[in-house]
Amino acid sequence: MRRLLEGLTWGLVIGLLGSLATSWSLMSELEQDFELRWLFHLRGAAPVPQEVVVVAIDEQSAQRLGLPGKPSEWPRELHARLIDRLARAGARVICFDLTFDTPSRVAQNDAELAAAIRRAANVVLTDSLRKETRPQSNDSGHTVGEIEIERLSPPIPILEHAALAHAPFPLPRQSRVDTYWTFKTGAGDRPTLPVVALQVFAFDAYRPFLDLLRRVAPGVNVAAPETAGALFAPNSAGAINDQLRSVFLTDPRIGELMSSALANASDQDLPPQSKRLTRSLLSLYRGDEVAYLNFRGPPRTITTVPYSEALYQRSDDPKDRPAIDFAGKVVFVGFSAASQPGQDRIRDDYETVFSEASGLYLSGVEIAATAFADLLDDRPVRPIPRAWQLGIVALWGIALGTACRMLRPLAAGALVLILVLAYLLLALRQFAVAAMWLPLLVPLCFQAPLGLFRGVLLNYRDAKRERERIRQAASYYVPKHVVDQLIEKVSPITSADQLVHGACLATDVEKYTALAEHMAPKDLARLMNEYYAELFKPVERLGGLVSNLAGDAMLAIWAASSSNTSAGRQACLAALEITEALQRFNQAAAGRPALHTRLGVHSGHMLLGSIGASHHYQYEAMGDMVNTATRIQGLGKYLRTRILASEAAIDGFQEILTRPMGAFLLAGKLEPVSLVELLGRVQDADAGKVSLCRKFTEALEAYRTRRWRDAASQFSEILHLFPEDGPSRFYLQRCESYLLNPPDDSWSPAVRQDRK
Repeated sequence: MRRLLEGLTWGLVIGLLGSLATSWSLMSELEQDFELRWLFHLRGAAPVPQEVVVVAIDEQSAQRLGLPGKPSEWPRELHARLIDRLARAGARVICFDLTFDTPSRVAQNDAELAAAIRRAANVVLTDSLRKETRPQSNDSGHTVGEIEIERLSPPIPILEHAALAHAPFPLPRQSRVDTYWTFKTGAGDRPTLPVVALQVFAFDAYRPFLDLLRRVAPGVNVAAPETAGALFAPNSAGAINDQLRSVFLTDPRIGELMSSALANASDQDLPPQSKRLTRSLLSLYRGDEVAYLNFRGPPRTITTVPYSEALYQRSDDPKDRPAIDFAGKVVFVGFSAASQPGQDRIRDDYETVFSEASGLYLSGVEIAATAFADLLDDRPVRPIPRAWQLGIVALWGIALGTACRMLRPLAAGALVLILVLAYLLLALRQFAVAAMWLPLLVPLCFQAPLGLFRGVLLNYRDAKRERERIRQAASYYVPKHVVDQLIEKVSPITSADQLVHGACLATDVEKYTALAEHMAPKDLARLMNEYYAELFKPVERLGGLVSNLAGDAMLAIWAASSSNTSAGRQACLAALEITEALQRFNQAAAGRPALHTRLGVHSGHMLLGSIGASHHYQYEAMGDMVNTATRIQGLGKYLRTRILASEAAIDGFQEILTRPMGAFLLAGKLEPVSLVELLGRVQDADAGKVSLCRKFTEALEAYRTRRWRDAASQFSEILHLFPEDGPSRFYLQRCESYLLNPPDDSWSPAVRQDRK
């Protein structure tokens, strides 16, 4: 009885800890990162609805058609011919995952595309969704922060009016894509591209859908649309989408009643295809605005037809392959590379659970087609409700704790292994059959080891206490680090080398050579010691390590256990604090030479370890990341800036006011690096700095888009307000040079910097 009570008690503890871990926000992120990847890869590829096809704008099509690699440079009259080809083939819906928010260079091409869109009468275009950051002011007019606004940019008017509908399809760039928006709240609760495609495809099912709605909720009166275009056109009661969303969100019981009535409807009352589409519409309108994607497999799993083949393939040519059957299909047209090199040329790819080791990712158009397939089959990945998750991990913990206490270690281990395998098979089956996502990480990777190895953990605790006593006794006679090596077993000094992700801060004093020439060595040494004392404090306080000193240059590193933004954040904050400390340092003592310092920050992978030979080794950071940080710091000499950082270093946090500097091909580098200038903390920034950032960003965009005259005018305006602004003067000179000698079409906005 005592063992049973102890087992139940320990089981309750494991269950409680599992429930707490499940409720922890960080655990939710880990579950999404790892569990979905496991489940998808264990499941493998899944069937794709035959109604969805992707027409891929790829490198092979560009070669066959003699067109540029960038889809934006393809003539729009070619898209018009494709639309006519698909319409003749009987495509039900044609969706373009391309943005047409700027006019073509040849107006006739836009007119031809608009005419083809009108003829097809089933074309859906994509809106651009741009994020704008604006300063936020208080009642006194002072800037207190920044707000981010999402702004829709529809296709140009001639195409917008010709299209059946247009919708956004935003996807995150900073992280792995697991979800998508069905209705984008930040853009006026607009339906996204896959949702619009489903609504057009299922137009014939709206009448039985609304009949069923009126049957279970007689008080609801939503008029059936006469045409597919009426789905998106507002009437006196608002757009049909808004009306239906309001009905199901206001009273969730209506959705439950409709689902029950739909399940009981016979084939005579509702044909199978109508029932399928009605169920899809019901799940759409009563579902959340964010849905998990049920990926069918790696890139090109969804039926994919090269653009050139879709455009020119003829069924009456016996030498050609059989024509692709587009009849009744929803066709998504967009960029989808067939290989990793082709993908690198046009970055419209996203990391997903099926991203391949070769670097080939799913394209945006494939993700849109996947989302449509989920909506059509009503098979998105569905996590079980939070209450059910807590109940499962609680009961699982009680079972583990009781079993491990009641049985001997060997028997308990065998039982836990059987339970884990059974649970894993059940979770995999539910995921494969019903797309249901059961929790795995907490039950299998946290609770099972905790229940099985509690005795091992206790033994480890005792062994650790004994080791600490030995270390304490031996430390009276030999240095502590020697004791640690003796206890942990001595190994070669280079065995501690490790590849880590981190950040590097490089500093350099301006005009140091002239300073050293005119100072006595003793005075120079005293000055530099005082100078480094100011630099070391922020580095150490923010968790950095001074890796190397060379005269007036310092190299500090921050190491992280994984590729996250914490190391870059600490390095950037240290750079700001160093700049503030040096201002005080230069003003503190009269007659002491002022030391003006340039700083550069970069983030990436580096090797931490010992370098040397024979009897002398030095612990340092090595790798391209360190060299790049030094080059970034040196670039400040030409831009006349204090702190430059790569976008990789500042990615993921908004507390520092930054100004984009553009892309630079640094000396000795083969790939350009996008840089920003750190201007200070956001809360300390005045209106002048915020205005400078905004104006410079607009001017830089004009430079990038080859509008040299506009850019030169804007940079001149900045210099009128901020005469000492080095980056504006740098780019103004480049613009003036390009106005005199325009570059050819191969010009890239990345600035080549050949000098260190």
